[in-house]
Amino acid sequence: MLTSVSCLLYEGVYPQQRDIYIQRSPIHNVDGFNSPIIFFQGTEDKVVPPNQAQMMFDSVEKKGIPCSLVMFEGEQHGFRKSENIQTALDGELYFYSKILKFEADLPDGISDKISISNYA
Repeated sequence: MLTSVSCLLYEGVYPQQRDIYIQRSPIHNVDGFNSPIIFFQGTEDKVVPPNQAQMMFDSVEKKGIPCSLVMFEGEQHGFRKSENIQTALDGELYFYSKILKFEADLPDGISDKISISNYA
């Protein structure tokens, strides 16, 4: 279902202006990606289905860009469980600290939850 927000974002109605959606779709523009990226995804997200996050991760990983994908079981679009929100925040800081090479005060075990592909 198309919302008024997505119509404004893409400046057109799908499928009549499908070319605009493809032009602005991240999966169709992975060639332009060159920076490390981390994806946090709920397994029950109906706005951005999990397979789309997986496709983005796979495409970026294939390019050799440092990246991570963290799936939260039972979460939707926008996390609701406090432990998942905390893991996302800690995971983001962990990811940045590794990529940007700085020390961060992180909880024990966060490195077990965040795997960074293409990172040496």
